[in-house]
Amino acid sequence: MEALVERLEEGDIGLEESLRQFERGVELTRACQKALADAEQKVNKLIERNGNVEFESFEAGTNED
Repeated sequence: MEALVERLEEGDIGLEESLRQFERGVELTRACQKALADAEQKVNKLIERNGNVEFESFEAGTNED
């Protein structure tokens, strides 16, 4: 992602390539946000029961509150 931003900031690439690189950056950002949300969901499933820490399995993409 950093290399992508550096290329865009340098301004040495054309408009079409800049747009492709920007789109790639958006894709990377979304993938990172999803990975972070999935990790957060896993952490939230880590619960303490009777003094024992247990990990509950979950299916990615489901929202159980």
